[in-house]
Amino acid sequence: MRAIEDLAQSLANGQITSRALVEEALARIADPAGEGARVFITVHAEQARAAADAVDTARRVGLPVSRYAGIPIALKDLFDIAGQPTPAGSKVLADSPPARANAPVVQRMLDAGFVAMGRVNMSEFAFSGLGINPHYGTPSSPWDRGSARIPGGSSSGTAGAVADGMTAAGLGTDTGGSCRIPAAFCGVVGYKPTARRVSINGVLPLAPSLDSVGPLAPTVACCAVIDAILAGEDPIVPIPAPLSGLRLAVPENVVLDGMDATVAAAFDRALTELSHAGAHITRVKFAAFEAILAANTRGGFAASEAYAWHRKLLADKGAGYDPRIRVRIARGEHMSAADYLDLVAERPRIVAEFNASTRDFDCVLMPAVPIVAPRIAALDDEREYNRVNMHVLRNPALGNFLDRCAISIPCHRPGDAPVGLMLMGETMGDARLFRIAAAAEAVLA
Repeated sequence: MRAIEDLAQSLANGQITSRALVEEALARIADPAGEGARVFITVHAEQARAAADAVDTARRVGLPVSRYAGIPIALKDLFDIAGQPTPAGSKVLADSPPARANAPVVQRMLDAGFVAMGRVNMSEFAFSGLGINPHYGTPSSPWDRGSARIPGGSSSGTAGAVADGMTAAGLGTDTGGSCRIPAAFCGVVGYKPTARRVSINGVLPLAPSLDSVGPLAPTVACCAVIDAILAGEDPIVPIPAPLSGLRLAVPENVVLDGMDATVAAAFDRALTELSHAGAHITRVKFAAFEAILAANTRGGFAASEAYAWHRKLLADKGAGYDPRIRVRIARGEHMSAADYLDLVAERPRIVAEFNASTRDFDCVLMPAVPIVAPRIAALDDEREYNRVNMHVLRNPALGNFLDRCAISIPCHRPGDAPVGLMLMGETMGDARLFRIAAAAEAVLA
């Protein structure tokens, strides 16, 4: 995996062409020994070649182009692309009317010159942290591929495309961890911004109260560049913050429960290395975490808001849904308006409590996911599917409820099972979080 800045420099220096990058990407997608057939739902081969040729011609004749023009990216299947339906990993919307315009986040990436290689796979309607999709197949994690392990979801295809070099980066969405979970399971970086910074217009919703759009990419700097583009800001490579004296909080409750030995060892090593680099690590019990679990017992925002969007489609085409997704969405039918209004009222109180408890810290650290990627076949049982799904969503979903920015960076040793270290920043503290994450990445590399 080459970093976006490296690719941009090679393109600017004439060491490589966009067409060469696109052809390399297409070859990896088409490789029968790889996961391209399950990672990509639709490949835009000819459009990508045409876009690459246009960029190369512009550079060759000296026309001004964006620094990132010609770099291949993947788009999750729930973003509107003009002239195409937006199936969101489903079959029931495959024949829906085509989008009239690109989603703003897609348009911003295209305006920056990135080349869209196609639409990539995802958990159906983004309603699972596992990445299993019975309609289009489930791409396996790059780790222990012979055992066919889950990629994480819901942005499964985006993570797979980046991890296997089919694209340089990609866009995902994150409602309860859908950028960070697959990043952790596939050994890449996944970012969830402060939600309000990036438009969700033209993005098929899961729960608008929690939905956010973020990048998956090889490095923290790659994610910072793409995040800035998505937010309409000038892209800047973050300067790593000095680790010496940083105050890092490690929660003692909720987020460490049920960790497997591999994740525990990688997490402990990461804390030790950050401490040796000068960071001050404090163990803290956050009452807000318990309050979030209690507030969500009645169904939470995801089930209620998803059901509101899906109820008519369920009535007409419910038989076409993955049954495990249909059941989860249908939970929202039983949540009363009073329960929902109670949840809406409770959220700001919990957020304020957590903000007060983290006032003296620069960042909160936890495992992105408490387990390594399980085998796909082990989740055929519905009860096990539901248990593991809730387990992997638990930690990252806290950041969505709390309206925080958060990032997962790899913290495992080369050759070991991928493990993600999650850093949670403050609301609207995205720039600061990127600087801290860049410093942590350098120490843990």
